[in-house]
Amino acid sequence: MPAIVYAIPLFVVLVALEALSYRFLPDDDERGYEVRDAATSLTMGAGSQVIAVPWKACTVLVYAAVWTLAPVRLSAASPWTWVLLFFGDDLAYYAYHRAHHRVRVLWASHVVHHSSLHYNLSTALRQSWTPMTALPFWLPLALLGVPPWMILLEQAVSLLYQFFLHTERVDRLWRPLELILNTPSHHRVHHGSNSAYLDRNYGGILIVWDRLFRTFEPEGERVVYGLTKNIGTFNPVRVAFHEYRAIWHDARRADRWRDAAGYVLRPPGWSPTSTTPRAEVGSVA
Repeated sequence: MPAIVYAIPLFVVLVALEALSYRFLPDDDERGYEVRDAATSLTMGAGSQVIAVPWKACTVLVYAAVWTLAPVRLSAASPWTWVLLFFGDDLAYYAYHRAHHRVRVLWASHVVHHSSLHYNLSTALRQSWTPMTALPFWLPLALLGVPPWMILLEQAVSLLYQFFLHTERVDRLWRPLELILNTPSHHRVHHGSNSAYLDRNYGGILIVWDRLFRTFEPEGERVVYGLTKNIGTFNPVRVAFHEYRAIWHDARRADRWRDAAGYVLRPPGWSPTSTTPRAEVGSVA
């Protein structure tokens, strides 16, 4: 059973409390909740957990197989193993997240999370139904000798932390924290479709990777949530698979194999005639 499942009751309670906060303390500058949107997010979250149960079993087997090949086996009793795991997991998440914005077939899985026009705690639960694309990014940790159960636990810790980033109810935090940690302010930028905010702030728990690899953007202009081309549906099946359908449509009508491959492997928004493809592109095809 995925560890994050045990936090689901907490997630539901906090979503309800945040929704109530908008009822009694409305803010015209915040999008708040919309019933159909929130229902779609919760449905996507429930579906992702149903799929996660068998998939985590497969993931454990793959991690364990790679771990047996590790030249050393790191001990869970050593605090340094946990330090390595924390930074290694967060860097793996950064690489995973950035790749899923820059390779369209990976974006087809991740676009689900960006498809809401709202930004609240329910948005955090709007997760992909095709999690298989994440597996390769954490394999180096197993090869370094980190036990598979530790990798899965740290992934759950990261996801739990990121749940609390999806809110407009929290402004900026204490400046030293904003410099080091991913915060609601930083993650609001990541969910923005504003041109200044595209392809920015990929971090999980830490924001230092974005600062180091020059993908950081502070929150400035008001964030417009969603995609540069929104999908206009609350149907969970369409939300889950619309971009795969769009990729198939584009690749099938391509004139050359090179162009067909480009529609699959290049950034979202790429076409044979495009010059500046961007990551936050959705499709209703």
